[in-house]
Amino acid sequence: MYAQQVDTGLAKVQSNAEMDAAERAFQARIDADVKIEPTDWMPEAYRRTLIRQIQQHAHSEIVGMLPEGNWIGRAPSLKRKAILMAKVQDEGGHGLYLYAAAETLGVSRDKLVEDLHAGKAKYSSIFNYPTLTWADIGAIGWLVDGAAIMNQIPLCRCSYGPYARAMVRICKEESFHQRQGYDIMLSLARGTPEQKAMAQDALDRWWWPSLMMFGPPDADSVHSAQSAKWKIKLLSNDELRQRFVDQTVPQADYLGIAMPDADLRWNEARGHYDFGAIDWSEFHNVLKGNGPCNRERLAARVEAWEDGAWVREAAVAYAAKEVLRQKEAA
Repeated sequence: MYAQQVDTGLAKVQSNAEMDAAERAFQARIDADVKIEPTDWMPEAYRRTLIRQIQQHAHSEIVGMLPEGNWIGRAPSLKRKAILMAKVQDEGGHGLYLYAAAETLGVSRDKLVEDLHAGKAKYSSIFNYPTLTWADIGAIGWLVDGAAIMNQIPLCRCSYGPYARAMVRICKEESFHQRQGYDIMLSLARGTPEQKAMAQDALDRWWWPSLMMFGPPDADSVHSAQSAKWKIKLLSNDELRQRFVDQTVPQADYLGIAMPDADLRWNEARGHYDFGAIDWSEFHNVLKGNGPCNRERLAARVEAWEDGAWVREAAVAYAAKEVLRQKEAA
């Protein structure tokens, strides 16, 4: 979900015969499950792939604060407000962990942000949908963070050490976010008929975009194979999507709300749920910048960056003064 348009820079998976000695030694370390660290030699294509994936992941965490931050002032109780504030703060922290992980690959944080603002770097398509009601905050926690956890747990075993270690804490915090969302949905489902209808409406609108989060079908995900060989990506898009469906359908049954999919049914032979066709034209349209909130989300990030310029400038000026003081005292 955090590599929806990541290009490895390689047309196909490299065979051992196509690798030079350094690349074969690098792949041997990957195969032996030895973590790659920032000071280790790595193929340039591996470095570029990691930068693109980690920056998309970081941007997703930061942009992902916007749909929920919009509801902090309108939460239905002080308790819900405090929980939502803590969650949004967590997401900001996740973005900072990930920007720091990307910096270990030799790219500056300013460059990462510049690429986002220029439209050169993407973030997860799911964050371009609006939050229309309080139930949407529940649906985001339950579905969006649930899908994130499904994707992120394998990343804890990613071959690149700084990324894998950042994911351990992120996954622990995301598990609370998922529970928070489900608790909101449970409260609404057990509330008045109007509240239950609100929960159903939120599920109807967020279900299909949540399935799109995992990225295009494996047959169309041309760069996933090389990422899998490098153990940047441990499970395929379709595997993760199926796991998410299998986990989430029983949860909806417990809530007493219906999945918006007439083709959804348990397949005894496969041991999995079958589900209907995803509208990939919508997915690609959102990625191209034509979703309901693409322009609004990007404009909000650019405005926040520009408004915070004085803070960054003050920090640089203070650091320069400290250096001067130390020189004078020496």
